[in-house]
Amino acid sequence: MFLSDVDIKNAIESGDIILPDFDEKRLQPASYDVLLGNDFLVFDHHKLDLIDPRIPVEDAMRKVHIDDEGCFVLHPQEFALAVTRDYFGVSDKLCCQIMGKSSLARLGLIIHTTAGFVDPGNELNATLELLNTNKVPIKLYPGMKIGQLSFCELKTPSAKPYGHADLNSKYFKSQTVEASEMWRNFDADK
Repeated sequence: MFLSDVDIKNAIESGDIILPDFDEKRLQPASYDVLLGNDFLVFDHHKLDLIDPRIPVEDAMRKVHIDDEGCFVLHPQEFALAVTRDYFGVSDKLCCQIMGKSSLARLGLIIHTTAGFVDPGNELNATLELLNTNKVPIKLYPGMKIGQLSFCELKTPSAKPYGHADLNSKYFKSQTVEASEMWRNFDADK
């Protein structure tokens, strides 16, 4: 069951939703607006002939920091990683989804290409997978509303929340934009 604005406020008070910088003005009827952070990761294409998910990609990426007064220009068909300014999380009783804002989607911006799910027990500044599907560049400003969080109540609390010792929780409590760590899955399968 999705949480309403009343449920979200109650879950923040009980500690089941972690939102240290909660701003009631960003609370929607059944979601909460999150802001774009200042850090981005972009691929240095000249360093790549291909991407192999078994090999770390950090060396082929470059971090870009944008001051609050600046903007990040995402060119047509370009991909970049970004981070939410908001640190947020959920207890073992809830899960969370990050969704794009309709107004930005109407400009051609996708903020998560596939990974919009936050597992029970995780808390972090989420990494966003940005893609400009338009034919013209899009300016993105640190601090702008970039997405929204919806929260779902689990039927029963998770037995092994994200970060549990038995899990390969790669992005637990992440606080910055992070490159893919898919390569760790191959090591874990051995």
